[in-house]
Amino acid sequence: MTASGRVVFSRMEEVVFGRPAAEALAELVERQGANRVFLMVSGTLNRQTDEIEKLRRALGNKCVGTFDRMPAHSPRSAVVAAAEQARAAGADLIVTLGGGSITDAAKAVQLCLSNDVRTPEDMDRIRGQADVKPPTVRQISIPTTLSAGEFSAIAGVTNEATKVKEMYRHPLTIPQAVILDPEVTRHTPMWLLLSTGIRAVDHCVEGVCSNESTEYSNASSLHGLSLLARGLSRVKADPSDMAARLDCQTGAWLSMTGIAAGVPMGASHGIGYVLGAVFDVPHGHTSCIMLPWVMRWNKPANADRQALIAAAMGHPGEDAGDVLDRFIRGLDMPRTLSDVKVGREHFDRIAQQAMGTPWVPRNPRPIPTPAEVKEILELAA
Repeated sequence: MTASGRVVFSRMEEVVFGRPAAEALAELVERQGANRVFLMVSGTLNRQTDEIEKLRRALGNKCVGTFDRMPAHSPRSAVVAAAEQARAAGADLIVTLGGGSITDAAKAVQLCLSNDVRTPEDMDRIRGQADVKPPTVRQISIPTTLSAGEFSAIAGVTNEATKVKEMYRHPLTIPQAVILDPEVTRHTPMWLLLSTGIRAVDHCVEGVCSNESTEYSNASSLHGLSLLARGLSRVKADPSDMAARLDCQTGAWLSMTGIAAGVPMGASHGIGYVLGAVFDVPHGHTSCIMLPWVMRWNKPANADRQALIAAAMGHPGEDAGDVLDRFIRGLDMPRTLSDVKVGREHFDRIAQQAMGTPWVPRNPRPIPTPAEVKEILELAA
């Protein structure tokens, strides 16, 4: 029987790579005919570097405002505050420079603007609703980390009232364009760059290991994984190696082909959502901790897929969980839940909440109840 399926392509128009961000941005803004550009950026980069000022200079009088107060995990209140500022400025384009929380927040801001959302509680109207009005103010993203959320139409926003990370989505929330400039990642703390690189590794690995993957997505994921496996080690050894940084950025871009095309992730991502929202564990670290353990737990269901992972990382014939474990340890990243101060007393809550994520129910080895999630958590303890 022949395979059948469906690959969905995103509404992203272009990716510019290997060029100075400010120069590339000026050209994109000109091409898109935007006149009122609103910046959502890292506060640290705005205060401590000239990267944001370079964008302002390139935009000239088209820059109508800057929001630089987005906390980790994109809380609702900060998303609404950014939307209010963008609305008051009459923005016709949002440009982000920073990590995944800023990228995701801007996607949600697009929906807040088009649906007249003005309070954190009001965001309930745009979450998971089929009749959400499409964004009219689009986004250009300049990432400084490697978690690659800029290549997805999904925004993760934390509801402070429930401490749950909620998904907001519309096909048009994906950035219209992405600029991959390795130079802007020089300011990113090494632990953050490397751990978000493992987040991209997690996208590749769970994409290939999914029961719903396609040959199209596997090709991108496996090559992305090989670029990340080589590039992350090189960046750690020599932070000035811009070619290695661009390899990592390209690997992160390729890591999102599956997700953008509709391939679901698995338990590493699902458990990671809960660890991020409830315990404030950075998402890169959640992947560093959970991915090898999830692979070991899943192996009875997909050993053939796992063999592809080990080979793409340069270790054909070895156990993929072991290869990932060694690789992550070699980058000096955390490997257990106790490393990030999450103890067994929280496992029941984590397991219950993980069942409600989009990914745990679609893990390649079935997870019918919270008990199976707890088995994985015990491995990772």
